[in-house]
Amino acid sequence: MKLKHFINLEWKKFFRSASFGKSLALNILMIFLALYFIAIFLIMGIALFPGLKKAFPDDDPFIILNGVMFFYILADVVMRFFFQKLPVMAVKPLLPLPVKRSKVVNYVLRKSAFSFFNFLPLFAFVPFSVFLISNDYSTSGVLVWLLTVIIVTLIINFLNFIIESYASETELSFLPVIVLAGGLFALNHFNIISLADLVANGFIGIYENPILVLVPILILIGLYIINFKQLKQKLYLDSSLKTKVTEVNAANLEWTKRFGDIAPFMQLDLKLLWRNKRSKSSIWLLLIGLLYGLFFYPNPIYADMPWFFAFIGIFVTGIFLINFGQFIPAWDSGYYKLLMSQNIKYEEYLKSKFTLMALSVVILFVLSIPYVYFGWKILVAHFAAAVYNIGVNTHVIMYGGSFNRKKIDLNQRAAFNYQGTGAVQWIIGIPLMLLPLAIFGITYWIGNFEIACVVLTVLGVIGIVLHQKLMRFITQKYIDSKYKMIDAFSQD
Repeated sequence: MKLKHFINLEWKKFFRSASFGKSLALNILMIFLALYFIAIFLIMGIALFPGLKKAFPDDDPFIILNGVMFFYILADVVMRFFFQKLPVMAVKPLLPLPVKRSKVVNYVLRKSAFSFFNFLPLFAFVPFSVFLISNDYSTSGVLVWLLTVIIVTLIINFLNFIIESYASETELSFLPVIVLAGGLFALNHFNIISLADLVANGFIGIYENPILVLVPILILIGLYIINFKQLKQKLYLDSSLKTKVTEVNAANLEWTKRFGDIAPFMQLDLKLLWRNKRSKSSIWLLLIGLLYGLFFYPNPIYADMPWFFAFIGIFVTGIFLINFGQFIPAWDSGYYKLLMSQNIKYEEYLKSKFTLMALSVVILFVLSIPYVYFGWKILVAHFAAAVYNIGVNTHVIMYGGSFNRKKIDLNQRAAFNYQGTGAVQWIIGIPLMLLPLAIFGITYWIGNFEIACVVLTVLGVIGIVLHQKLMRFITQKYIDSKYKMIDAFSQD
C-alpha cells in the first residue's frame, strides 16, 4: 500500500464522519488560531535581530539567541506534550490486510514531521537567519545553523512520542514531562550542570564547524529508530484483544443513599471519576483550581481590583463544575447506548450530575474560606460566586451538554487532552465565565462592591428557586437529542 492510499483513507474518514460539520467548524477556528500564532512568530522573527541589537548594543544578537536556546527547547518539549496531538490513524482495519506493518508505522512517524508545531518556529528563525546573512554573517554557517534548528525541532517531535508512551502508563499522565523539564531546569538553575551554556556552545560550534551537524542528525535517526521499534511492537491485532487486569479499590459509597433515587447514578459517576485515567487525572486539577487565587490575591495590584474577585471566585468554587460538567454526557459515551436502553428516568440521571456539581461547589467554597486572610471582600465574593455557580452555571453547563456529540476515551490522559472537545466547549465558556464577570463588573461600576455581590447572589438564588422548571426544560432537550447522541457516540 502506497503513501497516497493512507492519505486517501484518512481523507475519507474525515469527510464521512458523523461529526464532520462540528469538526469542520472547530477546524476553521483552529486555522484562525494558527494564522494568529504564525503572525506573532513572524513579527517576532523580523523584530528579533534589530530588537536585540538595540537592547544590547555591546553584545552579539546571535550569541544572545543561542544563549537562550536551552530554555526554548525546554519550553517546546512541555508545550508539545500538553498541546500537540500525535498523528494516529485507524490501523485496526488494516491489520488483517496484506499491508506491511513497517509501512503503517513509517506513515505515522513521517506524518508527525508535518505537524504545525514543526513549522511554526521557522516563521521566527528564518527571518532571523536572513538578518544574520544580511549583516555579513557566514552564509553557509547560518544555513547550517538553521538546518540544526529544524533538526532539533524534529528531535523534540520524536522525543515527545517516547514521553507520551511512558506517560500513558502512569496515573498522573503529565508527571514524566514535568519531572524531565523540572529536573533539567533545576540542574541548570543551581549550576550543577550549565545546560544553557552547553546548548549555546553546541549551536555556535555547528555554525563555526558545519560538519558537527552530523551529531544532531544521528540523534534524530536514533530517536526515529526507537519510535519505529516501539510502535511496530504494539501494532498487532491480538494486542487489542488482551485485557488489562487491574485491582479495583472498592469505596464505601453508602452515604450516597441519602439522596434517594439518584444514588445509583451518583455512585456510577464517583466510580467513573476514581477508576479511569482521564477522569482520575482530572481530579488533581481541583487542587490547581483551589490554589488559583494565590496567583492574584498576594499581589498588591489586585487589591484595588475587587471587581475581579468574582471571576476568581467563579473559577475557584466551580473548577469541578467546569471540568466535569462540560463533558456531560460524554463521560458515559462508551456505554451511552446501553444506558439509554435501560428503564431509567432521564431526569434522575441528570439530577445526579447536578447534585454532584452542586456539592463540589459547596465543598470548594468551604475549602477556600482561608482566603479571608487577604480580606473579607474576597470571602464575600467567593460566597456570591458559589451561589451563582449553583443556581446559574450548573444549569448553563448542563444545557450546553445536550449539544455534545463527541465521545471520550476514559483511558486517555486528562492534561490538555482535547479529545471530546467541540465547538460547544468553546462557546459555553462565554456565559459560564465572562457573563458573571460582566454582571459583577457593571454593577460594581454603577453601584459598589456590596451591591455587585448582592446581584450575583440574587441571580443564583433565582436559579435555585427555579431549579425544578429549569431541569424539566433541560431534560426535555436531552430527550430530544437522545438518538443524535447515541449515533454520534457510536462513531470512532
